[in-house]
Amino acid sequence: MFKRLAAALVSLAAAVLPGCDAVYLGEFKPGVSTAAEVRQRMGAPAAEYANADGSVTWEYNRQPQGVHTHMLTFGADQVLLRIEQVLSDDNYAQLANGMSKEQVRRILGKPGSTMTFPGRREEVWDWKVEGTPPEEWHFYAHFSTDSGLLVGAGKTFVQRGG
Repeated sequence: MFKRLAAALVSLAAAVLPGCDAVYLGEFKPGVSTAAEVRQRMGAPAAEYANADGSVTWEYNRQPQGVHTHMLTFGADQVLLRIEQVLSDDNYAQLANGMSKEQVRRILGKPGSTMTFPGRREEVWDWKVEGTPPEEWHFYAHFSTDSGLLVGAGKTFVQRGG
């Protein structure tokens, strides 16, 4: 009885508290864990991406409050291949002017917010990313509202508190 109650409380906490992802992500092992296990513990992904090799990547996004977006890739056999925290300098460096919104979303996941600036003819996507307090870091991707293509991107911080 106690074990079932404890398991139910952990499942409820995971659904309510994004920080619990870190606990579950540490339990998953590439080559061992299955898509069914991940879905049971983490819930449905925010998005699913089919890959050319027959694998599928699931997006677990914790924007706008969190600073992580994890992509979990499963082989055609539904066994976990890898876990990646995609809000990283390596992935920011993959972005190039002229990319579509879909291409950027596939690399970084869904942004925490979007803003449109009609005077500049831009739509800006914003991800809150890891940084050192009291600095709050954000990564921004700027898209032309005319073409819908990436015209610039960069990481910056907002000073908070003292």
